Amino acid sequence: MRRMKRWISGWAAVILAGTVAIKSSCGGLGPIFAAEPVLVAGSSAAKAAASRQEAGEELTWDEAAAETAGVSLSGPDISAPSAILMEASTGGVVYEKNADEQRSPASITKIMTLILIFDALESGKIHMNDEVTTSAYAKSMGGSQVFLEEGEVQTVETLIKCIVIASGNDASVAMAEFIAGDEKTFVDMMNERAKGLGMTGTHFEDCCGLTESKTHVTTARDIALMSRELINHYPQIHNYSTVWMDTITHVTKQGTKEFGLSNTNKLLKMATNFHVTGLKTGSTSLAKYCLSATAEKDGVRMIAAVMAAPDYKARFSDAAALLNFGYANCRLYEDKSPLPLPQMTVTNGVADQVELRYQGSFSYLGLHGEDFEAMERSLVLPEALKAPVKEGQPAGMLEYRLHGEKLGELPIVTAKGVKEARFGDYMRKVLGVWGMGD
Repeated sequence: MRRMKRWISGWAAVILAGTVAIKSSCGGLGPIFAAEPVLVAGSSAAKAAASRQEAGEELTWDEAAAETAGVSLSGPDISAPSAILMEASTGGVVYEKNADEQRSPASITKIMTLILIFDALESGKIHMNDEVTTSAYAKSMGGSQVFLEEGEVQTVETLIKCIVIASGNDASVAMAEFIAGDEKTFVDMMNERAKGLGMTGTHFEDCCGLTESKTHVTTARDIALMSRELINHYPQIHNYSTVWMDTITHVTKQGTKEFGLSNTNKLLKMATNFHVTGLKTGSTSLAKYCLSATAEKDGVRMIAAVMAAPDYKARFSDAAALLNFGYANCRLYEDKSPLPLPQMTVTNGVADQVELRYQGSFSYLGLHGEDFEAMERSLVLPEALKAPVKEGQPAGMLEYRLHGEKLGELPIVTAKGVKEARFGDYMRKVLGVWGMGD
């Protein structure tokens, strides 16, 4: 009966409710308090359910609810052997296909390189107008490049354009050396940052993905995780990832000349019913054709990661199919204006009340076609807190319900601490009362 009650409310690709974007010390996102996830389209469980349905077998409650909601249990038909579709604000997985298989990422590697570049900018270690001198090693990079010459000087912002738009391997190495002194040290930083994001299937060996090493690997899930970190933490990346064409100026001993940058993400020019916002392509003979595609529609941001697509066009059509599937089925609720919070009574404290605050924000991702206008919110608070009270101490929750069913909750904590009152504190209160009487 408990299982029946849990699933009777219907099917959602992912239910995520709770705190989002609590930054950790490494710059990542803090934990998300989530309800138990249900069937993810394309997962092994969903495929098994689809097979049982074809065989005429009875579906479980969650599978039947998915069918009633008109959601495909198998998801879109894509040619790439490994892929994932993730909603960006909650991190909810909408579709996956062999998402944890380790594969060569090629230039998708540069997403982590960009994260470290923007980390350095945010910390003040580097600045957009800083000048970077190209080394002989950086110049020697093959593959996708912007043909930097040894000794050539470009600004940090220009090199970001070269990495994002033209996938410049030489520009990536130049920035790695500028930030860390050498590429190896920078790669160590990449792997440490990946570990902090929970990218358990990833190991980097260079900063641009040009290596042919079979141990330079990541997964579709990890690509989505680092893509999410980049677009959530540094949304200014879209100022570059949405640019179709641009130019830079080479100033070398041979003179001055303009060089055109053309975006490798052809999805930007494809006809879609969503807005493409990036993010990064990658291809080598080992990796085949990879893509991390980001998009936005009606306030919902999606990340489609595709690995090892069989040809140049397939990675774009696969990503488009994934994004279309997501926008056809997903609905996102975000509470941007939670209920006002009262002050909480404190007993035995030096102060009689303490202010409260919300911890994070609340989001809910589902495939029901819900009418979120009917969302009900209610504060659940104790009558009082007993001193001593610590800052950030749990103090209740804001509950969210839709048609009587609880979707999740948003934690409420104390905004400051309150010490326990001593004898002297009580005496001062008594004397203060007498003074007011006079």
